[in-house]
Amino acid sequence: MSKRSIIHMLNPMKHNSPFDINMALDAGYDVLIPYSHVELSEVAGLTQDAIFSRGPSGVKKTGMFIGGRDIGLAMDMLDSAKKSMVPPFEISVFADPSGAFTTAAALVACVERELKSKFQQELKGAKAVVFGGTGPVGIATAVIAALQGAETAIVDHFSIDTALEFAAEAKKRYGVDLRGTTAASDADKARLLSDADIVFCAAKAGVQVLNASVLRDATKLKVAGDVNAVSPLGIEGVKLMDFGAPLTHATNSPDAVGIGALAIGDIKYKLQQALLRETLESEKPVYLDFRNAFEGARKLV
Repeated sequence: MSKRSIIHMLNPMKHNSPFDINMALDAGYDVLIPYSHVELSEVAGLTQDAIFSRGPSGVKKTGMFIGGRDIGLAMDMLDSAKKSMVPPFEISVFADPSGAFTTAAALVACVERELKSKFQQELKGAKAVVFGGTGPVGIATAVIAALQGAETAIVDHFSIDTALEFAAEAKKRYGVDLRGTTAASDADKARLLSDADIVFCAAKAGVQVLNASVLRDATKLKVAGDVNAVSPLGIEGVKLMDFGAPLTHATNSPDAVGIGALAIGDIKYKLQQALLRETLESEKPVYLDFRNAFEGARKLV
């Protein structure tokens, strides 16, 4: 009898994401098993329970997904799962906490495409500002951009100490140099935009971060991407489906363009589907995080 495909979905929080569950089912998994309140210390045991119960042929139809909201914890859980494998009993594992890795990868890849196609400029050496830079999507965006050579600042709305803490953690984990800062007022935001080439807006849904008056202070801006799909949108003048549309309010950067949340979301959706299918269909086990997500997003755009 042919074995059915199973994905074990580990989450340190109270609930698994319905979005992730739907995505895994649509990617082709037959059975989805969600686990909540999973602690890091429990990952090894759960992993070995999953691999030893199905035999070498069964593990090829077994996958693991790691969710949650803390990207550092998700990476630790991914590492723990990988270290718990006992070849040939080895399954594929994909970490995407809060969808942050696939969303950030799609955001950076979309911005990179516009930067290259319209300005003949690489991410390397570009000055980037990430608003909402201490949230899951924001910090993942900043790390991906910095790994590509962008000079990247992460912005916390309330606390410079929080921004500095996240920057130090990124340096420790990924070897990237992020500048931590805060911007509670329009004047603070205008100061950050004054020499920015790129803006990534990953702030809380339904909050307008950059209004028209702030955008007018941007004199070098080339591309701005916003992942907020809830009105009011994060960047005034950027529509949901914009993909390289003129950023009309950036009057002192007349060539600047914007990318909207649904345009980015379309790439994110396709990307997460593709990575989930990879965990199911790959002949050899794969371990997927934000780096794999960015590689995939580049291909999709």
